[in-house]
Amino acid sequence: MEISDSIKAILDTLPTKPGCYIMKDAAGKIIYVGKAVNLRNRVRSYFHSSAAQDAKTGQLVRQIDHIEWIIVGSELEALILEMNLIKKHRPRFNIRLKDDKRYPYIKVSWAEAFPKVTVTRQMVEDGSRYFGPYTSVWAVHQTLDVLRRIFPYLTCDREITGQDARACLYYDIKLCSGPCIGAVKQQQYRQMIDDLCAFLDGHTEPIVARLRAEMQQAAEELRFEQAAALRDRMQAIDRVVEKQKVISTEQMDSDVIAIARNNGEACVQIFFIRAGKLLGREYFILEGTEDENDSEIIAQFIKQFYAEAARLPCEVLLPQEVEEARIIQQWLNTRGNCNKVELKVPREGTPQELVQMATENAVETLQALRTQWEADTNRQSEALAGLQSALGLAAPPNRIECYDISNTQGTASVGSMVVFEQGVPAKKYYRRFNIKTVEGPDDFASMEETLTRRFRRWQAAQEQKSPGGKVDPSFALLPDLLIVDGGKGQLGRAVEVLQRFDLMGRVPVVGLAKQEEELFLPGRSDSILLPRHSQALYLVQRVRDEAHRFAITAHRNRRSKIGLASQLDEIPGVGPTRRKALLRHFGGDMEAIRGASIEDLTAVSGINIDVAMSIKAHLE
Repeated sequence: MEISDSIKAILDTLPTKPGCYIMKDAAGKIIYVGKAVNLRNRVRSYFHSSAAQDAKTGQLVRQIDHIEWIIVGSELEALILEMNLIKKHRPRFNIRLKDDKRYPYIKVSWAEAFPKVTVTRQMVEDGSRYFGPYTSVWAVHQTLDVLRRIFPYLTCDREITGQDARACLYYDIKLCSGPCIGAVKQQQYRQMIDDLCAFLDGHTEPIVARLRAEMQQAAEELRFEQAAALRDRMQAIDRVVEKQKVISTEQMDSDVIAIARNNGEACVQIFFIRAGKLLGREYFILEGTEDENDSEIIAQFIKQFYAEAARLPCEVLLPQEVEEARIIQQWLNTRGNCNKVELKVPREGTPQELVQMATENAVETLQALRTQWEADTNRQSEALAGLQSALGLAAPPNRIECYDISNTQGTASVGSMVVFEQGVPAKKYYRRFNIKTVEGPDDFASMEETLTRRFRRWQAAQEQKSPGGKVDPSFALLPDLLIVDGGKGQLGRAVEVLQRFDLMGRVPVVGLAKQEEELFLPGRSDSILLPRHSQALYLVQRVRDEAHRFAITAHRNRRSKIGLASQLDEIPGVGPTRRKALLRHFGGDMEAIRGASIEDLTAVSGINIDVAMSIKAHLE
């Protein structure tokens, strides 16, 4: 194996201590992160002739241009650092969870006097209780719908004093317990939310026992309405618990992990068993698993999943031994809610049957996903071919760009650009344009400005003199099809812009009319109607809807910031410079500014105590 002089020099200077190594390619991009008890021995092993036996390692070694390392004090510190680096950089040669978005959690804001239950994608140390992660936002909201009928928690933003004259509609339809009118006291409300948390943890028996005692007491004291409400809550809990499969008579709290693989894909299935009942299951797809053994994939999954998990069980059942079991278990015990978290490979009985059941589910899930992916690919190919045929294009429009304008009576106008590649959204290429040159509600002029700025940036990318200069990838390529939302009028403006940049003939363009979803081509008076129920029409609708959604979202954000800025402008002593400093310091959050103390405000650059007092007086 040919090794460059620079790599040889690095290999000769590697320390023999524990730590992490970071491999980069010629462009300086991190392509692999690993850990080692002995950095020198581990990194040098990649460059032995035997190390390149599998295709993945050989490809990795050929792309290594530079190696960095970080020394740590122990193997545990190396494991934690490795996890953080993989999470941050997502190197292409590492095994990693496929979705790089944050997974949703159920959040119970326990630090508040009257806690609320919401969905969030980020855990912060604010005294809240978290449950998850889940893979489906839809499933989370379905869970909350059930929870709210059993534990009618608050969803409004009222300040709860118990003195309000009347409650909202949710109280009347039994979806809120009414603390705003004093229908439930703080202690009772918090007990209900504590029950909700126990319910999510699968520990329902103590809840039912206490509710039964409260119901009997209420009946004895002739508080029949309250007794009936408690009875209804118990029955609702029973209906949910009946659907949960009883796995074991033992009150075991376990996670069961299994893996399935097919054609380079790896699917990990995890069952959540609490108090002997199967509460739920989730599946995760992993990337970078080529040429890796099952044991390594499972080990990487455990590290990445439990780094994000809100709560840990007391035991994790595995289909096979993992090489890092000891150090992973040591790490789990530093963040677990049990005295000891154990990794076990069951050999017999119910635990082994559970692992087998999880494995069968993983195989079925992966097969179903592959069938779905293949069907989606076929639909996308059919849609692109349909557009090519209907519009007379030379090739399928693999890159589609769609533009829309959003404003409120001409204010805070925003142009949106969405990009679809191979028939699916490429959100990293989405861009928005705050309209700068147009006064009033003129969507045609706004579209012209948006497209002009888009193709001006394409032109700048083509004229880039410095090879190392930064080019926004959103604008570096021309679309295979340009769609403007708005029919003939917007199409005319788009044609003018394309002619200005000498792109007519190079960029196919159509105008999409909202009413009948007609497509208009330049120079043709009649419109094109795509066949109803065709994949081509569905694709155009998805592209149009996404452009509309993105434009509205951007417009609302801009309008909100303008409203915030105008409120600050009315405060004596706050001009453009101080307003900008406040917005930057508090992240544009008006409630944060309103709730800030004098000390917090004076910490902002340019805000003295007099101005801080003026801000407080004005906003309060």
